[in-house]
Amino acid sequence: MKKFGQHVHENVVKEAVEYHIKKDLPLSNCIFRLHSEGFYKFFEEARKQHNEGLLEVKNSFDRELLNSDIGQRADFEGEEVPLDIPIAEEVELNKPKRGGPKKFVVYTRDPQTKNVIKVAFGQPGMDVNIDDPDARKSFAARHKCDTRNDKTKPSYWACRLPYYAKSLGLSGGGNFFW
Repeated sequence: MKKFGQHVHENVVKEAVEYHIKKDLPLSNCIFRLHSEGFYKFFEEARKQHNEGLLEVKNSFDRELLNSDIGQRADFEGEEVPLDIPIAEEVELNKPKRGGPKKFVVYTRDPQTKNVIKVAFGQPGMDVNIDDPDARKSFAARHKCDTRNDKTKPSYWACRLPYYAKSLGLSGGGNFFW
């Protein structure tokens, strides 16, 4: 089984928990990056100290974190994986950004499930020709942009890319389809 998080030094994690105690910082403001090895080990150490009576937890969210499976691991298909991460990152809805598995990504709410979903769109390596009127016309026709109304689909966001051109650092753009 491949082990998770072998190279984070125990003393560093203990010092991090002590830092939170000294500064009276909530555990939810963990100094380690979310999903990092240090993040998981931090909660293992905090839980250990709490169970030994060395760490007093004042706020209810920190108590909830220590009572969760955060920091614990299990075997999944031969690899050790974290069990629980009850902290959700805040995301801005309906504002496309660069990145993700495609060229752009946007978070939006699915109207049926009410869940926030991530929609990736745009072909990596391809130029975005917003300034070229012929390219815009061809794109809009090919993708039938005038019929795209479902925010959960990549085609909706690709067709509306010119609206967000300035915030994405693209030249051109405006209040029009491609």
